[in-house]
Amino acid sequence: MLEEDLIKNQITWDSIAHSFDSTRRRPWKQCIDFINNLKETDLAVDMGCGNGRHLVLCAENCKQVIGLDISRVLLNIAKYKLKEKKLNIDDKVISFFPESLPDTVCPFLAELKVKDLLTMSAGQRQESSTTTNDWIKAFLETPVVNEPGTKYRYSSMASYMLSAIVQKVTGEKVVDYLAPRLFNPLGIEVYDWETNPQGINTGGWGLRLTTEDLAKFGQLYLQKGRWYGKQILPEKWIEEATSLKIYQNPDLSQAKRDSANDSQQGYCYQFWNARNNSYMANGAFGQFVLIMPDKDAIVVFTSESSDMWSELDMVWKYLYPGIRDESLPLDKKSDAEMKQRLASLTLPVPAKSYNEEMRSKISGKTISLTENQRQIKSMTLQFKDELCLLNLKTDTASYDFSFASGSWQIGETKMHGPNIFARSYNNLTGLPPFKIAGAYTWKDDQSLEITLRYIDSMHTQRITFQFDNNKVFVDFKDSNFPWSRTPALEGVML
Repeated sequence: MLEEDLIKNQITWDSIAHSFDSTRRRPWKQCIDFINNLKETDLAVDMGCGNGRHLVLCAENCKQVIGLDISRVLLNIAKYKLKEKKLNIDDKVISFFPESLPDTVCPFLAELKVKDLLTMSAGQRQESSTTTNDWIKAFLETPVVNEPGTKYRYSSMASYMLSAIVQKVTGEKVVDYLAPRLFNPLGIEVYDWETNPQGINTGGWGLRLTTEDLAKFGQLYLQKGRWYGKQILPEKWIEEATSLKIYQNPDLSQAKRDSANDSQQGYCYQFWNARNNSYMANGAFGQFVLIMPDKDAIVVFTSESSDMWSELDMVWKYLYPGIRDESLPLDKKSDAEMKQRLASLTLPVPAKSYNEEMRSKISGKTISLTENQRQIKSMTLQFKDELCLLNLKTDTASYDFSFASGSWQIGETKMHGPNIFARSYNNLTGLPPFKIAGAYTWKDDQSLEITLRYIDSMHTQRITFQFDNNKVFVDFKDSNFPWSRTPALEGVML
């Protein structure tokens, strides 16, 4: 067990997570097969390994902080309240917010319990609004049409309400309450969490952790709440919280469920039940913390995938069979290949290209844009050595970016990037400037494409400038957000 190794051998998590030791005879061939079969070309993989049978697979963009929609740390929060006798899973939700209740409280709303929020069975058919200043009131006003606890429907706002309840009970935001009770004991130092207009952590999304710190979270659960010999979470709570509570599709036969992907294996307390006696925390576009007790192992990766469930299919196909009880035979060829692959993994960079004529023509010129949905007033491009500098002005702010040719230019910005909850009030509030990586390439004689990767999230924005004499058309494409497409912006070069 890794926990025993950490104590007896006095080795550290850091030494395990960042070491490559071929003498441990890990299943590198299966890891290589997994990498080779990843569908998404934008997914870069960085691997570190635990001890013995423990395999930690981390997929990170540029090895920076990753923005996640995994906010299932709320599971821990519920546990903390139980331990401190401040909150019970059978408490009624309306009891915490008497000042926010609708004029008429229907019987189903009156019966809604904390555990119904934990199991995504609040009884509502639609998500409550986040385009209002009072999200609690909006949730309580959303009709509860099914008996709570009887029907599964995934709801990020159910998780938000858990966050609101914790803050109401403790007087602290969830992120602040967790700091001394979870983050600090696990050595998690880099984190932040979005807040809503009421100053409450969003709960169901917006928590940002490094992939390695997610692995610590998974390892804590694998070790049934123990960390460096200390019981951080009660073992009984781990067992209760990660056991099957409700099925997404209860009418599915067992034979069909056995052949279905992990989205149909049931739900626990803010965790998903998974195949092979496993469970997981997950987030949109393929953020996973997969805990596999039978293998005494975890798998963690962050990505941007249009088919997130297929990522898990590949885990079961390639990685799972390679994690064995017995000692693996020495495989020097796979060891060497894996070491080389880990050293070379990177996000693909747009091709380096040259267009001196157009570069000279547009450098330093301002593009004045007509009224548009993105509320961008103007954009100015300027070329300096190998860099393309962009100034973007909106109705209320001015942003500066640098893009490199044939490589990534690292920087930061306060401009919001693509986001599922982009229309929510207070979206991305409470966060520091976003880390970004930028590159540019000439698509043809008249087209310039700049790529802006938001390293703090998993998303990318590509902006294409099409030049036609003094007319300019600017097209924004946000990765994996087809609903966010807007007509190309039109402007003139001054």
